[in-house]
Amino acid sequence: MDDLDRLAALHGVASTYQPAEDVTVPVPRDTVRAVLGRIGVPVDTPQDIRAMADEDERERAGRALPPTVVLWQGEPAPAPLTALPAGTRIRVDPEEGPEPLVWEAGDGRSPRGLVSGQPAQPPLGVHRLTVELPDGHTAGATLIVAPERAPAAPARAHGLLVQLYSLLSERSWGMGDLGDLTELARWAARTHGVDFIQVNPLHAAVPGAPTDPSPYRPSSRRFPDPVHLRIEDVPEYADCPDRAALAELAARGAELRREVLEKGALIDRDAVWALKREALELLYAVPRAPAREAGYGEFRAEQGAHLDAHAAWCAAAAGEDPQERTDFHRWLVWLTDTQLTAAQRSAREAGMTVGIVHDLAVGVHPEGSDAGAGPFHARHISVGAPPDAFNARGQDWGLPPWRPDALEGTAYAPFRALLRGLFRYAGAVRIDHVMGLFRLWWIPQGAPPAEGTYVSYDGEAMLAVLVLEAHRAGALVVGEDLGTVEPRVRRALARRGILGTSVLWFERDWEGDGEPLEPEEWRADCLAGVTTHDLPPTAAKLAGEHVELRDRLGLLTRPLEVEKAEDAADTARWLEVLERLGLETGTEEADVRSLYAFLLRTPARLVGVWLPDAVGDRRPQNLPGTWDQYPNWRLPIADASGRPLTLEELTASPRANALLSAVREGTGTRTAPPGARPL
Repeated sequence: MDDLDRLAALHGVASTYQPAEDVTVPVPRDTVRAVLGRIGVPVDTPQDIRAMADEDERERAGRALPPTVVLWQGEPAPAPLTALPAGTRIRVDPEEGPEPLVWEAGDGRSPRGLVSGQPAQPPLGVHRLTVELPDGHTAGATLIVAPERAPAAPARAHGLLVQLYSLLSERSWGMGDLGDLTELARWAARTHGVDFIQVNPLHAAVPGAPTDPSPYRPSSRRFPDPVHLRIEDVPEYADCPDRAALAELAARGAELRREVLEKGALIDRDAVWALKREALELLYAVPRAPAREAGYGEFRAEQGAHLDAHAAWCAAAAGEDPQERTDFHRWLVWLTDTQLTAAQRSAREAGMTVGIVHDLAVGVHPEGSDAGAGPFHARHISVGAPPDAFNARGQDWGLPPWRPDALEGTAYAPFRALLRGLFRYAGAVRIDHVMGLFRLWWIPQGAPPAEGTYVSYDGEAMLAVLVLEAHRAGALVVGEDLGTVEPRVRRALARRGILGTSVLWFERDWEGDGEPLEPEEWRADCLAGVTTHDLPPTAAKLAGEHVELRDRLGLLTRPLEVEKAEDAADTARWLEVLERLGLETGTEEADVRSLYAFLLRTPARLVGVWLPDAVGDRRPQNLPGTWDQYPNWRLPIADASGRPLTLEELTASPRANALLSAVREGTGTRTAPPGARPL
């Protein structure tokens, strides 16, 4: 191992990676140097590299503690504590509340006393740990005390998966909103016993027109976007003196809705926001009732300087004077938070066991609010994925990664704040690309995606923070772990109660004959579905239409007939499985129902129905590999003929009600116990 490799390894930067067990790929040296430079490690000359590697090795060898120590309640004390010499004075300053805990290693209370119920046991939280060794040297670390597992999922629950913007009701202003989400939740829970609704990320977008329509490239992941507000549900709406202006804006919103539903227009987020912004300006001027004003004050105090900074950034990004306009944008965040909270409350009151499942995007826009808030994101770096069987060139998602050193140096404060903000109104959180808790593929600016490298994070610390905040909120956690995942990562996630994601078309015996997994061979701790927002709707998959669409857009790398034949064979094999299990096939609706019936024969704790599947929609919401060639993130839910449907039409649809009734009836069907196929 040369000096650059030594230095890279010390800072979690990979100089090689393994796309397969028997394949090792070297990382370009320029990439290693560039990534080290972006986390503040000087690599100007060979002498710098050698000196820094030597210094780092000496410093780490002399540490009494690592930067972060994780203590899982109910488990033995971690090695950094058990390895302390007898007579070491240990002090824990709790995150909040009780007095510091102080004891000595070897006095009978430590370090095993930390987990044995002795007085030295610290409470759950993120604390400061300080040790004084017998020779007088001191060391400090962050101590994260977390529950052994995240809150447990029900033995069996079923729900809906939907992109909120695509769900327009007869009251929508051109795109789905939080009022629509609330109505869908009430109907689904009361009519079909639905336990959860998973939505796309509702994070704040980057202001300005045209706005990036992707919900996975937000300005901020901590704060929500006011474009999702139901204007008429803002309490000040009833007291606004300028009712004529509000009525005129509502009429224009109705016209946007008709353009989408009746005239084939795409969802225009910018046009929707322009109207809502005008209406909200009118409502902001309405005096708030004392209780409302008090609630707003509590929210401001709770969110503190982070909310102020985000609101000021929003004002500046909109070309306004932050000194004059920060409060308006701060108020918008509060309004959105209150409607999100109300949606979750309504879902639970309607009978849902989980409620709303919110999606946490893997990163943020490089020019957004979060990226500019402190030194937490690496500059001139984006994250993506290395080359694989599905994309020979790799992927660049255009999102700056968090710096692991900055997270570590602040006791993971940005990550903790982000999770607390999202868990405020979530029954569960889906973590997009959950493998990113452990490592991310960093791509230096100007380099192709294939010339990136993996950068490691303290996965145990990140996981402990996630489990801790989920416990505090009483919410489930679902990890999107599709694609290449290190076995150790899946084991760690499962051990801590993080549910995985299983998609029917991908569940095959990849290490054996490649055949579809039998239902009893599926893992239990997962959210199982037939498709996702990045895959074709089930009707399109069954008909092979998605292959033809990709061909029209020039996305195929092999001849059309080859792709069609391979896809048809894949679909036919699954239909054979359904027939062998005695499930009905032969028509599109029967095939779709039976695919979901198959999921209900697995031990999966959560089963999600892609809402467009319920009405035979054939258009994917997002087509990876496209930008302006396809209307990603701008399509309303439509029926099998492509006619857009309102929420009211969808809930009255015989096809939708038949599928959801069948899913509800099958939720008790199992062929294996919940603990089958442990990871």
